[in-house]
Amino acid sequence: MDTAKNHFFSDMGVMLGRSMRHIFRSMDTILTVCITPIAMMLLFVYVFGGAIETGTDNYVNYLLPGILLMAIASGVAYVAYRLFMDKQRGIIERFHSMPIARSAVLWGHVLTSVVSNVLSIVVILLVALMMGFRSSAGVLSWLAVAGILVLFTLALTWVAAIAGLSAKTMEGASAFSYPLIFLPFISSAFVPTGSMPTVVRVFAEHQPVTSIVETIRALLSEQPVGNDIWAALAWCTGILLVAYLFAVRAYKRHGAA
Repeated sequence: MDTAKNHFFSDMGVMLGRSMRHIFRSMDTILTVCITPIAMMLLFVYVFGGAIETGTDNYVNYLLPGILLMAIASGVAYVAYRLFMDKQRGIIERFHSMPIARSAVLWGHVLTSVVSNVLSIVVILLVALMMGFRSSAGVLSWLAVAGILVLFTLALTWVAAIAGLSAKTMEGASAFSYPLIFLPFISSAFVPTGSMPTVVRVFAEHQPVTSIVETIRALLSEQPVGNDIWAALAWCTGILLVAYLFAVRAYKRHGAA
């Protein structure tokens, strides 16, 4: 059993290295993921920020959690694209014919998504600091924020894997991310939900982005997180488990698991 596990982890390391080389050979992937969220942050802080009542003096502090989630939703689209290309070119089947752990191919793409999204988040945080973002959070709070963001990334990455393995066209593989990117707009990411019409407010308060945003916002400002953290963890874990099961099923249909 230990040999099988070691075999899996070594194969997964090779697949991770392969995918990461693709990322580093085209760093524009990470930059492209960062451009839209940073542009949105600049627009809302310097153009709309003065007209939006959030109850805080520093709007970039209020805005940042939603911008980070938007960046992750944009970044996972590349997982769907890369998986779709591997499927179309027959690379998955080629790996399947080799003496390697078959699921290592899929996990290589998933872990690459986590690493690349972490890099994108770091870039956005640096820009936010230059724009005036400040946090009184301690090390444990920052670790909690990092854990939630990684869990959210894993959940959306497995959703992306389903799209990449099931899509018939390249456009279809990446189109799934569009609703995810715009979901923060119908949440408390940009404005408090209390200012929204009743129907919109009910949806905003009961969708995953709001609970995740409120949790991160509370952690970064050293405020009590309340029940939001449990709702955030439940949403992320539930999406991850369901998406993982469907992604593995789609992967098996292609004879690669």
